[in-house]
Amino acid sequence: MSELAPGKKIYFSSDNHFGVPSKEKSLEREHLFIKWLDEIKEDAAEIYLMGDLFEFWFEYKTVIQKGYVRLFGKLAEITDAGIPVYFFRGNHDVWAFDYFEKELNIKIYPDTLVKEIGNKTFFLGHGDGLGKGDNGYKFLKKVFRNRFNQWLFRWVHPDIGTAMGLYWTDKSRVANVNKGLEEVNRAGIERISGFCRSMIEKGEDIDYFIFGHIHKPNIEDINGKAKYFSIGDWITNFSYVVFDGEKAELKYFK
Repeated sequence: MSELAPGKKIYFSSDNHFGVPSKEKSLEREHLFIKWLDEIKEDAAEIYLMGDLFEFWFEYKTVIQKGYVRLFGKLAEITDAGIPVYFFRGNHDVWAFDYFEKELNIKIYPDTLVKEIGNKTFFLGHGDGLGKGDNGYKFLKKVFRNRFNQWLFRWVHPDIGTAMGLYWTDKSRVANVNKGLEEVNRAGIERISGFCRSMIEKGEDIDYFIFGHIHKPNIEDINGKAKYFSIGDWITNFSYVVFDGEKAELKYFK
């Protein structure tokens, strides 16, 4: 996309984690997110879902997780209307394969992407595994992305596999709470900020780095040349980033 049509905007959201903490609470947040999608579709040129749309997602060949019918229907409505929607796999939905593309016409990106949007250059991704440190997770990421391991997990009954996945994510969430969420978020922002700085120092011409993964909405200046947006989440912050062709802004949906 070379430039935006007058009045059109680009939207970025991340970390909905639908499925927790309960079916009822998740459905409340799903309704709110659908309301947001209804509002932005009026002026959206493109919509980017930057990962962790679900708390746990694994695509079996013939089985899709129960629930999320309203969400999928709304996304299909948007793409059917000709508005492109892009999905970056996060660490909680790393096992999203081709369902989104085949059924919802949503293009999936497994990693990062550099893209010209309007008159700016964007570096986009979920944000997990970027920067120095966090080696334990980086090892697990390789394990989860291993095709043989994915093939093995597909043989687990969906009810059992989903329960296992939710158990693992709950354990991780509890561990982060025990460490202190503010400390965890700050460390994550510093790690990704370091990655952004390294890219600029290498001479990469980037205007905006936009990532999810860290649930704290935040904007960091990168060497006076770029900005790093931590989108936040749709659990407690209900935050998103919007680009109008000239500047990107961090906003909140209430």
